[in-house]
Amino acid sequence: MAADDTPGLARRLGLFDAAMLVMGGIVGAGIFMNPSVVARLVTTPTLVLGAWAFGGLVALAGAFVFAELAARRPETGGQYAYFREAFHPGVAFVYGWSMLLVTQSGGIAAVAVTFARYFIELTGVATPDWVIAIVALSILTLVNCLGVRVGSTVQNVFMVLKIGAIVALVAVGLFWTPAAPSAAAVAVDRPADVGLLTAFGAALVPVLFAYGGWNSAGFVSGELHDARRDMPRGLVIGVIGVIILYLSVSYVCMHTLGVAGLAATNTPASEVMRRAFGDGGARFIAVGIAVSTFGFLAAGMLTNPRVYYAMAEDGLFLKSVGWLHPKTRVPVIAIALQGVFAMVIAASGKYEQILNYVVSVDYLNFGLAAASLFVLRRIDAAEKPPFMRVPGHPWTTLFFITASWLVVINAVIKYPGNTVIGYVLVCTGIPVYFLRRWWISRR
Repeated sequence: MAADDTPGLARRLGLFDAAMLVMGGIVGAGIFMNPSVVARLVTTPTLVLGAWAFGGLVALAGAFVFAELAARRPETGGQYAYFREAFHPGVAFVYGWSMLLVTQSGGIAAVAVTFARYFIELTGVATPDWVIAIVALSILTLVNCLGVRVGSTVQNVFMVLKIGAIVALVAVGLFWTPAAPSAAAVAVDRPADVGLLTAFGAALVPVLFAYGGWNSAGFVSGELHDARRDMPRGLVIGVIGVIILYLSVSYVCMHTLGVAGLAATNTPASEVMRRAFGDGGARFIAVGIAVSTFGFLAAGMLTNPRVYYAMAEDGLFLKSVGWLHPKTRVPVIAIALQGVFAMVIAASGKYEQILNYVVSVDYLNFGLAAASLFVLRRIDAAEKPPFMRVPGHPWTTLFFITASWLVVINAVIKYPGNTVIGYVLVCTGIPVYFLRRWWISRR
């Protein structure tokens, strides 16, 4: 039998798909709006670009860590598999549970409603945003049930369109709009003390949120032709591509609007296009943002269900969630489960509240995944080193862990209520895990 004819998930994706999934899992609506948030927190070009560059450095360090993890454990579920192998199946289950209950379902719901709002603004349809969000999620659920190749192709198309919209924005900002009046060339406009460090740290929160999501591509490792090579390469290529795009957008927004003008608007990308082409330009970038958010949804609906499938395969979740369609060989029930959870949250209007819990939970898990590399290296000590290894390990890995958990500490300090609620929701997975194990032992 050929590899694609063996039972289980179909290996029909390659390096290009992996890189597009990495980029698609990162680039949503944030880069079109978050530059203004950063400019309100740090008010010189050097600090604004420095925040985006430092965030990119953290993301790249994370990409190298996850690249080695993917090379060591090229299995469906990605981060779930790393936790299971390095720590305990219970840790892996709680991670998957938090995805379904909080991080991924809440994030997908929020992005679906963002897409719906832009869709309504562009088309003028008199429909509640949550209805459009549910329609979009339903379409992507059905698309992904048709097979991983179909789902990936749709995601790839929207990722290429996203890149096109960002390149158009950058080109317009550089060549079709006059530069903002230059302010005094001051790298830092305040004393280099704790206040500056605190402000820079606060600016990193929206930056790191915009850079988050590269890990989700690893969920589909079991469907790559050569997961040990293509997923690590895809992670590094994809994150470097996003860093280039993000730095370009941030620079263009400052070039056109100035730091003060950037801080004064909530829609910097629209403002750049409006200065060049009036309302038509703003409408163009609104289409670009709608495409970007829909593409982000496509990536999430493709990758996330593979974690629930892996949980079911391990006997930690409902057996039916691990069922594969005999023809398309995709976990259709897991896909439907993700779609339904996101739809319910979108319709409930609780997505913005849940989104407040996401960053601290996500970055706790990122740091924990990086820590798992130390364990897996010890377990694999007698084996041949993998194709991809983290350059500068252990220092670069420790840098990523530290950066991730500093985000968590910052969230605890600034938003203690949201953080506690988020972790309480995550911890509900602990009794569910033991209840599931007890139920299995009785059968």
